[in-house]
Amino acid sequence: MQQLKPQDLQHWLADPARAKPLLLDVREPWEYQYCHLPNAVLMPMNGIPGKLDQLDQLAPIVVICHHGMRSMQVGRYLEHNGFAHIYNLQGGVDAWAASVDPDMPTY
Repeated sequence: MQQLKPQDLQHWLADPARAKPLLLDVREPWEYQYCHLPNAVLMPMNGIPGKLDQLDQLAPIVVICHHGMRSMQVGRYLEHNGFAHIYNLQGGVDAWAASVDPDMPTY
């Protein structure tokens, strides 16, 4: 699994020549409602095992949580289950807010 800094994700999302990744937010619904990256898909960590068939094993997936630990665990789980292009957002939404989107609420 590759680690992805918030600024690198920002550049990736802004690059029209590069396929957009699935932004997979694995936090709880209340966390997602409080703040999330645009176009992120909510799939709480505990529901991932039952929803693997809803994810494309060959697509780039950026896993996101609050600080980057839950997303790292989910990323490892996805790789163990055959997913090929997994990225962990280092520092999670907290780092995204601090370095990319200062208007994003934090908790």
